Amino acid sequence: MTDISVATVNYQVDKRAWLLSPHGTDPGTTPSITLDISAFTPAVHYPNGYIPSGTPLGRITATGLYGPYSVTDEVQTITQGGSGLTSYTLTYSGQTTASIAQAATAAQVQAALEALSNIGAGNVLVTGSPGGPYTVTFQGALADTNVAQMTSTPTGGTGTVTVATTTGGGTEGTGGLEVAAGLLFAATKVPNTADTSKDVGAAMLVHGFVKLSKLPFTLDANGQADLKLIHFVA
Repeated sequence: MTDISVATVNYQVDKRAWLLSPHGTDPGTTPSITLDISAFTPAVHYPNGYIPSGTPLGRITATGLYGPYSVTDEVQTITQGGSGLTSYTLTYSGQTTASIAQAATAAQVQAALEALSNIGAGNVLVTGSPGGPYTVTFQGALADTNVAQMTSTPTGGTGTVTVATTTGGGTEGTGGLEVAAGLLFAATKVPNTADTSKDVGAAMLVHGFVKLSKLPFTLDANGQADLKLIHFVA
C-alpha cells in the first residue's frame, strides 16, 4: 500500500562563502573520510545538527577517523572576596576598564572589557551571576591565543578581586587533532545527536583557495601551515 500522506522534509543549505574558487573541487580531488562524531562538541560544532562546511579537521592517530582540528580559547575567571567591595577595574595588556560595580552583571563586565581598544566588541564572552564569579572566554580575534592574564584593582573595605587563568589559550589538541588535515567540504548531518558513537562519511578539501574570515571556526597560523596545498587569504 502506498503512503500518499503529506510529509515535510527539511534540507540544510550549504554555505561555502569560504571557498574562493572551484579549484581543488573536481571529482576525485576531495578525499572521502569518516568523521568521529564523538570527537565533536554538540553546542559548538553542530548546534543545528549539522557540522558546517569549512570546519578544520584533524586525523585521529589511533583510529584513522577525523575530528575537529582543535586549539583552545583562553578562559579566565574573576572572583570577589573579602568584605566591603564597592567597585573595581580590570586591566588587560596595559589598558584599564572604567569602574565596574561590585554587583555588575556579566553583560556589564563584558561591555567594560569590550570598550578596551585592545579587546574590542565580539572578542570576549563573560558569563556568571551578578557579583560573580565570572568566566571570561576570549574569542573572535582573540580566539586560539595565549593572551595576557588580566589584573584587577578593587575599591572599598577589604574587598579583593582575583583573576585566574583556568584554560590557557593557544594549546593545541592531542592524538592527531593538533595537526590540520583539511577542511570539511560539505555541511554534514550528524546521524543521531543523542548517540554520538555513530560515525558518518564526508569529504574533505585538501587543496584550493580559501578565505579565512569566512571559515566557521578559527584556523590559527599552525593549522594554515599544516595545509600546504591550500592558499589562504584574509
